Amino acid sequence: MVEIGCIEMINRVATSETFHAYFNPERLMPAQAEAVHGLSDVFLADKPLFGEQAADLLAFLADSPLVAHNASFDFGFLNAELDRCGMEAVSTERMVDTIAIARTRHPGAKLSLDALCTRYGIDRSHRTRHGALLDAELLTQVYVELTGGRQIGLELVAEGSAAADEADSSVKMELRFRAARPHRASDSERGAHAEFMKTVQSPLWGGQFKNSGD
Repeated sequence: MVEIGCIEMINRVATSETFHAYFNPERLMPAQAEAVHGLSDVFLADKPLFGEQAADLLAFLADSPLVAHNASFDFGFLNAELDRCGMEAVSTERMVDTIAIARTRHPGAKLSLDALCTRYGIDRSHRTRHGALLDAELLTQVYVELTGGRQIGLELVAEGSAAADEADSSVKMELRFRAARPHRASDSERGAHAEFMKTVQSPLWGGQFKNSGD
């Protein structure tokens, strides 16, 4: 592992809390890998070892669910590094895999992070190479879209169905619906409106519209 980036979300909204770190992998960087993320041996040479930052990382993660794209892949690297440090692995029960969610919502479609950004109109023009924190920022937006969009509370569905059923079973969402609020104007409001209309000079509607009795 050479880089990790995490973004805190509360109620599906990203907060300003993040964790980002580079690590010296204590080995030479393969050319194929460097072409993907752009992290060279020279850049990583003075970075701390994973073990030096592991406690801070685990403190940031605490006991929260962990959202990742192809989560088992990421967890494999994370837990391998924790094992090397003699630390307890992060339970896979905490994984929320956005690929698994996307597979249920868009069967047969491309499921890469780039493809999902395109599907949901998420701007990734500033993403020229893979970067952990940048990928996490994009994934927060993808995750919100996969789990109902930014107005999930406005969906006209029965509780426990629709968007919640389409998402992965590991994602727990609570849909709350408010009772309809009275919206008919009161007698005093209609009277105030009538008085106001008397003050309007040369109205745009010019008397074109008349009550039809509908």
